[in-house]
Amino acid sequence: MRDHDSERGESVLIVEDDEYLCSVLARILVNEGFRVVTAPDGESGLAKALDAQPDLVILDVGLPRRDGVALTRTLRARGFTAPMLMLTARAAVSDRVSGLDAGADDYLPKPFEYSELLARVKALLRRATLAAASTQLRVRDLLLDPITRKVEKGGRPVELTHKEYALLEYLMRNEGRPVTRQQIATAVWKAAPEPETNVVDVYINYLRRKLGDSRDDPLVRTVRGVGYMIKE
Repeated sequence: MRDHDSERGESVLIVEDDEYLCSVLARILVNEGFRVVTAPDGESGLAKALDAQPDLVILDVGLPRRDGVALTRTLRARGFTAPMLMLTARAAVSDRVSGLDAGADDYLPKPFEYSELLARVKALLRRATLAAASTQLRVRDLLLDPITRKVEKGGRPVELTHKEYALLEYLMRNEGRPVTRQQIATAVWKAAPEPETNVVDVYINYLRRKLGDSRDDPLVRTVRGVGYMIKE
């Protein structure tokens, strides 16, 4: 199944082996303005979650090639922090507990009303946004406050443009994890980069200069063949 684009900032990954249900969910979410990526099994869901870094994951428990509980546990172990909504036809309380213990944020038994699923998706994204906004980000002597949008390096304020700030926040939220130029462009510019443009590299250089980055031990590192990473 192809991926679906829209103009909304939030992205949702649907991991569901029922092709009809997956198609319906994708259409509903796209109509609400979400960007949607889909995967038909646990292994491809794992790869897409780590690559696309969606804002939310909807996943079935009974997936082929890695079930939903195992997929959730693996993603959490790899530092994936986005909210996860688990779908299942299993009614036992123990099944729900297993999913939540593995790291799922919410649980919706099948069959369900699409309006309820949409409400839960929006509620999970609101909570994630509030939680993220209330936490200061720190890497070494670099501090970023998402509420005031102030940045300090070694206790001194750093003046950044809107895009420079968005780029720095994205890198700091993915601290220790390499991100590709495409991931950066999608998160910061809300669009895939044109093949011939080097806008991401240009803004990385702007950021490095304003942070006074050291060549010997830089905060913003180039990861050859991948992209960039900010690291402690």
